[in-house]
Amino acid sequence: MTESSQGAWKIRNFVFPDDYPQIQRLWCEVGPGVRLGRSDTPAEIAKKLQRDPDLFLVAEYTGQIIASVVGGFDGRRGLVYHLAVAEAFRQKGLGTLMMQELEQRLREKGCLRCYLLVTKDNTDAIHFYENHGWQRMDLFTYGKDLV
Repeated sequence: MTESSQGAWKIRNFVFPDDYPQIQRLWCEVGPGVRLGRSDTPAEIAKKLQRDPDLFLVAEYTGQIIASVVGGFDGRRGLVYHLAVAEAFRQKGLGTLMMQELEQRLREKGCLRCYLLVTKDNTDAIHFYENHGWQRMDLFTYGKDLV
C-alpha cells in the first residue's frame, strides 16, 4: 500500500474481467493522451493477459481504479502502453510509482530496453517521460492493420 496525500492507494495486477469496465472508463475519461483501438477490447485484453499478466498494473483507491499502465515484453524489448492517471490524482507521484513498478518488473524479466509512444500534442506526457529519463528518438512510426 502506498500512502498518498488523500489516503492510501494500492498498486496491483489488473484482474480480468472484473476490472475491465473501470479501466475502459478511466481510459476514456483521462483525456487525449490515451487513444483506444481494436486492441483494447475485452477479447484483445484477454489475449494480452495470456502473455504477461504481471505487466498490466492498476492503482486502486477506495475500491476505484485511479491509474493504470500496461507493459509488454517480447523476450527482447519492452513496450509501455496506456499510462493513465485519473485527473484528481495527478501531480501526486502516482504516475511515477506506476512506471517505477512496471520498469522493475520488466528488468526482472531481463528487459534491457523499453519503448513507448507519445503523440506530438501530448506535452504533459512528453515532459513527464523526459523528466523520468526517457529519451526522444528520431524515428518514424508506421502501423498496418493485419485483420
